[in-house]
Amino acid sequence: MPTVLEPNANKGKSLEAAVGGVRYVRLPVKTRLIGAGDDLFALLAEYAAPHLLPGDLLFVSEKIVCITQGRMVPIKDVATTPLARFLAGKVRNHVGTPKFRGFGHGTAPAMQLLIEEAGVPRVLFAAAIAALTRPLGIKGAFYYLVGKQAKSIDCPMSFTLAPYTEYAKRAPHEPGKVAREIRDRFSAETVIVDANYRGAFSLGKSTPTISERFIRELLRDNPAGQDSEMTPFLVVRKTGAI
Repeated sequence: MPTVLEPNANKGKSLEAAVGGVRYVRLPVKTRLIGAGDDLFALLAEYAAPHLLPGDLLFVSEKIVCITQGRMVPIKDVATTPLARFLAGKVRNHVGTPKFRGFGHGTAPAMQLLIEEAGVPRVLFAAAIAALTRPLGIKGAFYYLVGKQAKSIDCPMSFTLAPYTEYAKRAPHEPGKVAREIRDRFSAETVIVDANYRGAFSLGKSTPTISERFIRELLRDNPAGQDSEMTPFLVVRKTGAI
C-alpha cells in the first residue's frame, strides 16, 4: 500500500506549481548518499515506490542515473585536449561574481567529455555558429547544436556533496530506455530530467505526451535542488484546477 509522503519542500523551494491552469504538488523524495555500487531500481523501490499513487508522475535526476550506471569520472583522470581547453575558456560561467553557479563546461575536463559525447565535427560546427550568433544576442546555439546528451555533462557534479566535488559526469546511457523500464516496473510515467538554476529539460521520457514545455514550467525553480539536498526523485501529483 502507498504511504503518505511527508510534504517537506527543499529550502527556498515551493511544493506547489501551476502549469496550464492546473495545480500540481511536487514532492521531493529524500535518500541516503547514493554511490556507484547502488542499483537504481532498488533505490526507487525503497524510496519512491511506496509513495506513488495512480496518475502520479515520477521525475528522476539524471545525475543519479549516471552514478548508478558508473558514468562518473574522476576529474584528474580526464585527459584534456587543446580544443577542450580553448572552448572551456570561452564559457561564461561568471566565476568570481555573484552570478556564479558552477564551473560546468567552463572546465577543460567537462568540455573534453562533451567533445567525446558529441564528436569533434559537431562541436566545431556548434562553436562556429555560436561565435557568429552571440554578437546578435542569440544565446544557447552551442548547446542546442551539440544536443541534450552532451549538454548534460557536468564538472564538478556538485558544489557541496563529497565525493562528487572531485568528479565529472558523463551523459546517462539510454535514458529513454531507462524511463520506460521505470514506468513498466512502477506503473508511473517517468522523466529522466536534467534540472538546475537555469531550467530543466528531459533526457529520457517514458511517453512523448509529457512535453518539454510542461517540464520547463513545472520544474523552472528546480524543486529537487542542486547541491546537498539528496532528493533525486520527485513525485508530481495533480491536485486540481486553479
